[in-house]
Amino acid sequence: MATEYKLKDITSFKSIPNFEKLESEVDGIENGKVLLVRIDDKVHAISPKCTHYGAPLKLGVVAPDGRITCPWHGACFAVSTGEIEDAPAPNHLNTFEVYERDGAVYIKGEEKAIKAGQRDPNLSCSSSSQEKVVVIGGGSGSLGTVQTLRELKFKGSITLLTKESNLIIDRTKLSKALIADASKIEIRPAEWYQNAGIEVVHDEATAVDFNSKTVSTKSGKSYPYTNLVLATGGIPRVLPLEGFKTLSNIFLLRDIPDVAAILSALGEEKKKVVVVGSSFIGMEVGNALASKNHEVSIVGMEKAPLERVMGEQVGRIFQKNLENSGVKFFLNASVDRATPSASNPSIVGAVHLKDGTALPADVVILGIGVRPATDFLRNNPSITLEKDGSLATTESFSVPNLDGVYAIGDIATYPYHGPGTASAGTPVRIEHWNVAQNAGRSVARSIINSGSKPKPFIPIFWSALGQQLRYCGNTSTGYDSVVLKGEPENAKFAAFYCKEGTVVAVATMGMDPIMVKSAELMRRGHMPSQKDIEGGVDLLKVDVPEHIAM
Repeated sequence: MATEYKLKDITSFKSIPNFEKLESEVDGIENGKVLLVRIDDKVHAISPKCTHYGAPLKLGVVAPDGRITCPWHGACFAVSTGEIEDAPAPNHLNTFEVYERDGAVYIKGEEKAIKAGQRDPNLSCSSSSQEKVVVIGGGSGSLGTVQTLRELKFKGSITLLTKESNLIIDRTKLSKALIADASKIEIRPAEWYQNAGIEVVHDEATAVDFNSKTVSTKSGKSYPYTNLVLATGGIPRVLPLEGFKTLSNIFLLRDIPDVAAILSALGEEKKKVVVVGSSFIGMEVGNALASKNHEVSIVGMEKAPLERVMGEQVGRIFQKNLENSGVKFFLNASVDRATPSASNPSIVGAVHLKDGTALPADVVILGIGVRPATDFLRNNPSITLEKDGSLATTESFSVPNLDGVYAIGDIATYPYHGPGTASAGTPVRIEHWNVAQNAGRSVARSIINSGSKPKPFIPIFWSALGQQLRYCGNTSTGYDSVVLKGEPENAKFAAFYCKEGTVVAVATMGMDPIMVKSAELMRRGHMPSQKDIEGGVDLLKVDVPEHIAM
């Protein structure tokens, strides 16, 4: 039953400017807090922490159309309802009635709801439609699809086909924290899928008949569909070099069994670890292993880690962060071969570089990128894959000329309409958790309402590179200059990636919420120019317009 609670240290709504927020403690509830947000003439009371990783929403960004964006990873909520607007939040915020009386401000709500700070989407469903959605893949895009379908009251059947033995996990924690216990990072328990009427099948899709609209699996079963969502993710690339296919203790990293195998090989004692690859996976794994006191060497072909995406100057910041934790770097380097251990010829003992350097290794981890997991479609007469193995889609993530078929996540090349792109969009393939999940949410809306216009979003990334990196936008189509602000020498910076005077991407460390403010401004076509940034504009004081340009 809802109870009235007085808010501490706030006497009037007048203390909250328009499109601003104020966090307040709830009198009578230990550690109870709410966030008050003013949108035009109305003040709303919502839970104060993002339902993703608990970021304080008081540092978030409020937009005139009633959205509040998490300052860390870009999750968005509708202020009036608390409902999810954008990934990666799994749950809605709680909302409460709020009002003024006798020189004080009160909310009305249940103590349990105030303490919980979030609520599961109401997904209970009794199937009353002949529609059948089949989703292939067990990752972020699949979660975004199936959850949003039920949020929007889809009444048909939903089948989730995943070749992984676990339920959908927070895959971002594999490389960042090396967690091998699926139960600790499964986003939803089995009961959630059951209550939502989502059938989870642990089987591998081997073929699709797009004419008869059926999916065949490794076990020999067949699943009919009216709508099919392809979300199979990526397959880690391997090195076709001497020793890398024959020696043990050389690992890829994509799934729970990969992490379990790595941890087993590491054991309890300090080990010499060589990580091949200086992009996100390699850097995150190197950072995680260094924190566990292993002796880590990272080999990269670029002049600086993540140079292709972030540029040399910013890449050096990440390099310094990890070097401070004891990581050694071998850059501008190419791998030649792996050789066995002197004590055991079946186990790796060293990684040799083409310049003659030999790196002793008890364990080797390859982080050299992924390719689209579309092998099961490669010889399908109804479909043509792109050169990289991906599927070209429309801005709605539908696959042209295939009725009711969508592709999302690592396997999708879609038209991106962010800053610095042509009006028709620029084809991109982006490998990240948020992009896949937002694409899944978009597909669910299209399935519910085939005539709906896709909801635009700006790609948002994050990474653990000694400190927390935030990133929004897209540099895959190129940039010609980087404007660096803050204290880069102290790994506290905002980097603005520019193309012909337009800011196309922003990366930050220790400067929240500049990244999410930039993403919101980009989405609305209101991001300051390179000239403005160089002139010292205070991004946090730039107004967020209501109009959405994308």
